[in-house]
Amino acid sequence: MTSALSIFRALADSTRLRIVALLRAMELSVGELAQVLGQSQPRVSRHVKILCDAGLAERRKEGSWVFVALGADHKVQPILAAFDSWNEKDHWTIADEARLAAVRADRAVAAADWFEANAGQWDAIRSLHVAESQVEAAMAKALGEGPLGQLVDIGTGTGRMLELFGPKARQALGIDRSSEMLRLARAKLSEQGLDNAELRQADLYALPLSDGGADTAILHHVLHFAQQPGAAIGEAGRVLSDGGRLLIVDFAPHEREELRTRDAHARLGFSDEQVLAWFEAAGLAPVLVETLEGGELTVKLWLGRKTGEKKREVKAA
Repeated sequence: MTSALSIFRALADSTRLRIVALLRAMELSVGELAQVLGQSQPRVSRHVKILCDAGLAERRKEGSWVFVALGADHKVQPILAAFDSWNEKDHWTIADEARLAAVRADRAVAAADWFEANAGQWDAIRSLHVAESQVEAAMAKALGEGPLGQLVDIGTGTGRMLELFGPKARQALGIDRSSEMLRLARAKLSEQGLDNAELRQADLYALPLSDGGADTAILHHVLHFAQQPGAAIGEAGRVLSDGGRLLIVDFAPHEREELRTRDAHARLGFSDEQVLAWFEAAGLAPVLVETLEGGELTVKLWLGRKTGEKKREVKAA
């Protein structure tokens, strides 16, 4: 009863109802929530605290930013089901959706501008973070000596993963949103003579593959650019066949705030707990978790295998 009372008290405010609806769409920073709601950050922070105290929201600090996401499913899902059953959209909801779209656009433009400006230096920038040869050796070991079947490299960049693993694949598909990146990748793959590799401009949240259409998927230093990493993993899980594998390479949590402002990183690394929870939600069983020390940042490898069973819905994050 105490829990139910705290939940209903937390929801007894129009702003907090709006916040729950916004967090259902995607994880947002407190500043972005303030932007959408048209309220001050201190006021929004107070509303967020009440929702967190009731278990309806969760806060996660990354450097100087605080991100907010929906709370535990067992508390949040009944509330969302009630929202759906009422199926009402007032003027606040319509306005919030429009402003949320603007936040998405701002994020996308900032990342796209950076990619276009730095496409030619992409491989060099990666090498500053950690010894890429060490990472690639660990990836090759994780994937093993056997054939990779249909391979999809999500966020292929300059095509390095296709260059590295394409020869072991029946067919290889590289996906990227940046046309400049794809132009660089095409030039590189042409030099390598990889006739089984294809490049396509597409979004990591809407991969141009049918359900179960891939045997191996790779997210190599891509997830920290994703606005919704859980949704990206869920989409990768969708295109994997039963028994297919997803290999993620990214950074452990860190405090290098300049990577957010200078290099358009949306996330300052990921914990094992975060990634394995997203694996579970996407129907992936963990196979390998490896830590590579060295360089300015710590690199992590997470390998999951599709089980064919989704445990729970993927949260927008």
